[in-house]
Amino acid sequence: MKPVGLISVVVLLILGTVGPTYAQQEQQPEKQEQKAKPQKQEQQAKPEKQQEAKPQKHEQQQAKGEQEQQQKQQDKSAKQEQQQQEKGQQKQQQANQPSQKEQHAQRGEQQATWQGHRAHNWKSEHRDWQQRGGYNGYRIPEERYRGYFGPSHAFRIYSYPVVVVGGYPRFQYEGFWFSVVDPWPEYWSDDWYDNDDVYIEYSGDGYYLYNRRYPQDRIAIIVSVD
Repeated sequence: MKPVGLISVVVLLILGTVGPTYAQQEQQPEKQEQKAKPQKQEQQAKPEKQQEAKPQKHEQQQAKGEQEQQQKQQDKSAKQEQQQQEKGQQKQQQANQPSQKEQHAQRGEQQATWQGHRAHNWKSEHRDWQQRGGYNGYRIPEERYRGYFGPSHAFRIYSYPVVVVGGYPRFQYEGFWFSVVDPWPEYWSDDWYDNDDVYIEYSGDGYYLYNRRYPQDRIAIIVSVD
């Protein structure tokens, strides 16, 4: 074989060996780049997920803040409504309460009414229900009687309405009207209806008005409901 031909064969063999190796080296960086790209994409996806989570958390906090604000507004409205109701009740109570002038006029009317029904000699003029033939008026229900009547439930007549019906004084107390059919003793104080504590009691044969300052006396009364 000629030297030139031998050299050509050697060169070809060398090129045949180096070529695949170089190709493999070129392919390996490409594969590394391909492997690195998904990792980079995953890293880029993570911030996106984090960004998606942040708005949800922000929305939850915003909704919670709105609920708290609504609750505060509701509490404030309820408080204002309660205050308005209390003010309305106070105004109504003040309107229902008589003025000092009205109270003075009312006491003057009561004084004239009671003075006209004073006894000259109570012992001879007084008659109990047995002497009157028995009590035939309205009877207070037992439960109501225990709650508002008897010695433990005293009151003063001047603070309640008083009128004259059939020639007898009549006053209202706890939803009932009480007509005083007996005269009141002449030795009682002139303003006993204003200053003395009285109470109503059922004493076996009928209802009577008692004065704590004169516990031995009792005045016959009739109960009625209008």
